[in-house]
Amino acid sequence: MDKLTPDRRSKNMRQIRGKNTAPELAIRQLCREIGFSGYRIHRKDLPGKPDLAWIGRKLAVFVHGCFWHGHDCAEGIRKPKTNRDYWIPKIARNQQRDAENIATLRVAGWDVIVVWECEINKKDRLTKKLQRFLSSKTPNKSFQRTRQKAARR
Repeated sequence: MDKLTPDRRSKNMRQIRGKNTAPELAIRQLCREIGFSGYRIHRKDLPGKPDLAWIGRKLAVFVHGCFWHGHDCAEGIRKPKTNRDYWIPKIARNQQRDAENIATLRVAGWDVIVVWECEINKKDRLTKKLQRFLSSKTPNKSFQRTRQKAARR
């Protein structure tokens, strides 16, 4: 049984954003800190509208909420207690759509990584993961200059 009234639950759900979430902002900040700026956000011309994309290098980062995208962590495996007939298929559709978007990007030559909301709390591990991923393709000269400027700061 839900502890909130249907009106209050509806109000809470309407306030949940799909863009510029706290985890997404944290990832953007971390990318800038480690010298990988120059990304574009929410590109509508790319499958799934990656949260961060380096267009010239064909690198895409998706930042997923564990509950909304069905991660296998403690938050992600938690099942809703109310309106289960809606939420369980919705999360399954999210997972299917995510897999299709990632596959489409990869077929087009993009490297893709998913950062889960639960990973943000482990900053050292996440920093290494992002550095490894973002360094995976040889950057162009303007990107190298941007990284050199960031390293001098």
